[in-house]
Amino acid sequence: MNPGDQLRFNWQVFRGQWTRTLMLVVAVAIGVAAVILLTSLGEGARRYISAEFASLGNRLLIVFPGRNETTGGAPPVYGVAPRDLTLEDARALARVPAVRDMAPIIAGTTVVSRQRLSREVLTIGTTPGFFSVRRIDVGRGRILPEASHQEALAVCILGAHLKKELFGSERAVGEWVRVGERRVRVVGVLRDEGESLGMDMNDMVIIPVRTAEQLFDSPKLFRVLLELQEGADTETVTERLRAVVRERHEGEDDVTIVSQDSLLAAFDNILTTVTLAISAIAAISLLVAGILIMNISLISVSQRRREIGLLKAVGASRRQVRQLFLGEAFLLVALGSVLGIAVAVAGVVLMRELWPAFPLMPPWWAAPAAVITAVLSGLVFSWLPASRAARLDPVLALRGNIP
Repeated sequence: MNPGDQLRFNWQVFRGQWTRTLMLVVAVAIGVAAVILLTSLGEGARRYISAEFASLGNRLLIVFPGRNETTGGAPPVYGVAPRDLTLEDARALARVPAVRDMAPIIAGTTVVSRQRLSREVLTIGTTPGFFSVRRIDVGRGRILPEASHQEALAVCILGAHLKKELFGSERAVGEWVRVGERRVRVVGVLRDEGESLGMDMNDMVIIPVRTAEQLFDSPKLFRVLLELQEGADTETVTERLRAVVRERHEGEDDVTIVSQDSLLAAFDNILTTVTLAISAIAAISLLVAGILIMNISLISVSQRRREIGLLKAVGASRRQVRQLFLGEAFLLVALGSVLGIAVAVAGVVLMRELWPAFPLMPPWWAAPAAVITAVLSGLVFSWLPASRAARLDPVLALRGNIP
């Protein structure tokens, strides 16, 4: 039997049992679409984080208080350090020759209020270097004054959304607000930046680092951001920074220094693993579709036993009968795969239109992996029904009896 004859035969079967055909095609399509869409989410998250780090340039070092290399875990974001990281430490780190700029950070949450309106928001205490290191700018007004390095100035910069909540369409620059119990003047409003590295830049207030020390009654820094000069060797600079810390901390190397590249690599490894895991979970639906193909094919064999008997009576061999049923399963899986890919592409396009900031994109291997898994599942699970059909005795099959 040539391929053309088999296609015509299978097409007649599909037309005669269109409900069964449609159900199997949809089952395979759902599995293929699920694999592609879920892997698109994982790949989109990886691309989004890569873009976030790329927006900071490629010369960023982050110094955390506390040593964490022996545990192998994440940097100690809120962990207890043997010795606090202070503003004086940050200034000493900034004097390392390869460091271009420095931004010490004290972070906490504080109520920001104006008249009867108030919001509890993230409060960042820092210096003017924060704006160049983090690549952010103000939309109105100006950044923190240079005196913020030394003095607890009564000034602040509002996020775009916070400004709208407190002032509406009124002018905010030059007006007074309360940050905690302190009365401060608004000197600037950030551009509408959205989220950056987990911080909502639109819903925060920035104050001088010395003001934050008094507000939170603590000199401890949350972290220190360092921007390196062009061409600086990260490993060499890191060793020099550690030497400065040991000199200031009585020989203790009690900080964790991570580079932008190492953070990006860590996130990339995590998200790649997550993407593979969710694709494996989604592939289970293809195995379910394969089991469905097997069950329905077994029913089909029992319903089509006279047809099988006639084929064998006119000379069809066991191999040809088996080939007919395997070819039928392959065509069903192929139709389902095409439909699933079309649905997944439409879903990706729709979600990218709804959330343009999230770079949703299926990895290159998602569609081939989904199709190969679907085909293998369909052929493996259709082998038993096909073999059962091939073993039917033609005389008993024509009589309608199943041996």
